[in-house]
Amino acid sequence: MSDKLVIFDTTLRDGEQSPGASMTRDEKLRIARQLERLKVDVIEAGFAASSNGDFEAIKAIAKAIKDSTVCSLSRANDRDITLAADALEGANRARIHTFIATSPVHMEKKLRMTPEQVLEQAKQAVRFARNRVADIEFSAEDAYRSEEDFLCRVIEAAIHEGAGTINVPDTVGYAIPELYGNFIKRLRERVPNSDKAIWSVHCHNDLGMAVANSLAGVKIGGARQVECTINGLGERAGNCSLEEVVMAMRTRRDYFDLDVGVDISHILAASRMVSQTTGFVVQPNKAIVGANAFAHTAGIHQDGIMKARDTYEIMRAEDVGWTANKMILGKLSGRNAFKQRLQELGVQLDSEADVNLAFAKFKELADRKSEIFDEDILALVSEENMIQSHDQFAFVSLAQHSETGELPQATVVMTMAGQEVTGTANGNGPVDASLKAIEVNAKSGAEMVLYSVNAISGSTESQGEVTVRLQHSGRVVNGVGADPDIVVASAKAYLNALNKLASQADRVAAQG
Repeated sequence: MSDKLVIFDTTLRDGEQSPGASMTRDEKLRIARQLERLKVDVIEAGFAASSNGDFEAIKAIAKAIKDSTVCSLSRANDRDITLAADALEGANRARIHTFIATSPVHMEKKLRMTPEQVLEQAKQAVRFARNRVADIEFSAEDAYRSEEDFLCRVIEAAIHEGAGTINVPDTVGYAIPELYGNFIKRLRERVPNSDKAIWSVHCHNDLGMAVANSLAGVKIGGARQVECTINGLGERAGNCSLEEVVMAMRTRRDYFDLDVGVDISHILAASRMVSQTTGFVVQPNKAIVGANAFAHTAGIHQDGIMKARDTYEIMRAEDVGWTANKMILGKLSGRNAFKQRLQELGVQLDSEADVNLAFAKFKELADRKSEIFDEDILALVSEENMIQSHDQFAFVSLAQHSETGELPQATVVMTMAGQEVTGTANGNGPVDASLKAIEVNAKSGAEMVLYSVNAISGSTESQGEVTVRLQHSGRVVNGVGADPDIVVASAKAYLNALNKLASQADRVAAQG
């Protein structure tokens, strides 16, 4: 067995399946570049057959990424595999990840196929994919709830047909660490050609054990690839958290004795980029990347830390990027310094015109806010990326009046299909009034299912970052907006969500 653990990041595929977390091509490309800086081994860029947008995003990522393997998911059929191979054509290193369900409940109720039909389709899919790309991964969806004898037959056949990686997902988060680790161990012992493939774990967090299950799969089961996401992003309760697995491996190398190639100094930047792009806020007590992850409040703890850090800290905050969060730019900073900071943050804009536009926004913000943090820069760049020339709605200005004892009122000026319109409305508060003023003209009929406010940095001068989640006709989208004025940030987030609803981007969900 190799002493190297392969880190397979699926933030852009499985993570994107979180309700409202779908990303544009440019957003995916930006995160992919940050993942490359993080030195993840494999970037699962998307599911090429799910939509034209995802196909184009994978294609762009395949051309841009040089150091990591770029992967596309595909169902076990010729059409999906062909689209995945076409999208990956420009990649330095390409992988097709094909899957089919093997559990009785999935085969009978979802696929409506017999076990023998599933076995034959798995074989044909791997064989067909192997003719297009050298690196093939096969996943038995819902493997943990599969009948073990049948699963062994499918895996043996997939390896025989050319799959170099075998993934054993706990698709519904049902596993228990010791049981899951021993399950993979038994599979590896029972499959005759198991030594011809790298074994992989892909765990969901429905019972809060995705990281523990993944680590057990590695230590007990002998898996040498972990599939994970930044911040544990993913549908339902999320996926295995990349930062937690990586830091567990490094901190307890005495136990795991495995090498991980991830550059941990970029973990925090990746976490913040994913959070600000998707609108999924990281909880303060989240391990490694939460705001309180290295905070010490209790007097006994503080006293211990001052005497010796290792009394209460098993990791150094600066190792994962926390000390990089220093104010380095202000209103006197020049364009070159700004451009350099963008590069350090892993942000690559498409053209000099985009850099100039982002710099203008930066100077405007610096006039309103004396200290500019990395989070502020990421937020304003994200806002620029969210503004597309074909957007249905765009923010122009907002005026609102709020006084104790009076009903708040807001007037919002915005553009609709390029035409400037004005709406005025009352509400229970200034935010409510502003969003109702937008709806005077938008008339979207959407239902708000989440409204969240997060301070980007820790002061009253901080920009407010607002996430709005809207639902309409079965579609769920997130909108994100940032501004020192929380009411303006709310209006921007709402308009961003409306634009996503108006885009009618087709998506096909895929479990894995």
